[in-house]
Amino acid sequence: MNFVGMLKNLWESTGLNQSVLGGQFMWQNYVMLAVACVLLFVGIGLKKEPLLLVPIAFGMLLINIPGAYEILMKNPVIDAETGLTTSAGGFFYYITRGVKWVIFPPIIFLGIGAMTDFGPLIANPKSFILGAAAQLGIFITLFGAMLLGFEGFQAAAIAIIGGADGPTSIYVATKMGVSSGMLSAITVAAYSYMALIPIIQPPIMKLLTTKKERSIRMEQLRPVSKREKIVFPIVVTLVCGLILPDSLPLLGMLMLGNLLKECMVTDRLSQTASNGLMNGITIFLGISVGSMAVGTEFLALDTLKIVVLGLFAFVMGTVGGLLMGKLMCLLSHGKINPLIGSAGVSAVPMAARVSQTVAQKDDPNNYLLMHAMGPNVAGVIGSAVAAGVLLAVF
Repeated sequence: MNFVGMLKNLWESTGLNQSVLGGQFMWQNYVMLAVACVLLFVGIGLKKEPLLLVPIAFGMLLINIPGAYEILMKNPVIDAETGLTTSAGGFFYYITRGVKWVIFPPIIFLGIGAMTDFGPLIANPKSFILGAAAQLGIFITLFGAMLLGFEGFQAAAIAIIGGADGPTSIYVATKMGVSSGMLSAITVAAYSYMALIPIIQPPIMKLLTTKKERSIRMEQLRPVSKREKIVFPIVVTLVCGLILPDSLPLLGMLMLGNLLKECMVTDRLSQTASNGLMNGITIFLGISVGSMAVGTEFLALDTLKIVVLGLFAFVMGTVGGLLMGKLMCLLSHGKINPLIGSAGVSAVPMAARVSQTVAQKDDPNNYLLMHAMGPNVAGVIGSAVAAGVLLAVF
């Protein structure tokens, strides 16, 4: 081969050349590259959900480089007679199996359970009501999505964004069998709104509560025994499993992780689940989700609808928790601060911190964090149960 032929082959293999197919400029790739850079800025520059936004954004960056998809997502070649792989697939082809085969989300829940203290919820079981009320956004959005033309299973996958729980959103969307583009849109929306909790929730909280309500100081929670903390995950698993088995892949792993933490005899397993295993799966989960956001699939009208519906679901979840908080405040004769209801969405612990921050703007000495953690962890359980309901129905 002469020198000119070598240069021609080199040019034909570049991303710049491959971004032109049939004379049509693939602008979608470059839009997604810009979106990836914005998400990197949000994660790194603004420090909003960096542990997931950074790998998601980088996976999005990699897959949208023209020509990269054919390399990273290449399907393996399997001999039909022997069943042996004759040509290996691309790297992303294999790691995305963890999402498509619904492996990563339950493992993430195992790690979350190992890092979660259910003490505030056990000390104040009424928090379950607030956690349940905050799932309102899921079911309102379900019907809204169906009115906008989405099929039932698609509407369910979109609606779960209202739970403010990224792994649950991925789990439901994957089990519902939505397209890769829709899965990415749902996941990016879910994690973006989780990162924007400090911006989205405070205006709603101030709109729906009075200064007097926001200034309510709650009594200190009672101490919770180690026995209660050990029994709690076992009982929750049995009750929810008997009523709603579809919730067990997420809820069961959440409770197993918590039991490993609280039983005091499996410290090594608890530390592994909450650190090494959790961190490793988080990296692969983020890259997998980002790599599914291919420009030609992601940039569609349905994506815009998903983003809007996801915001609506999140807002309505916050509203549901706050309204129930106001009702409980009324019934308790002013002993419950309704702000803790907004923490019923399952973004732990950010939503609980926002509840305290808003309360302290009216009373700097009002400490609501531990009270808000009850509804917050109840929201994690609530989102897993809501996912089980949707899967059972659709």
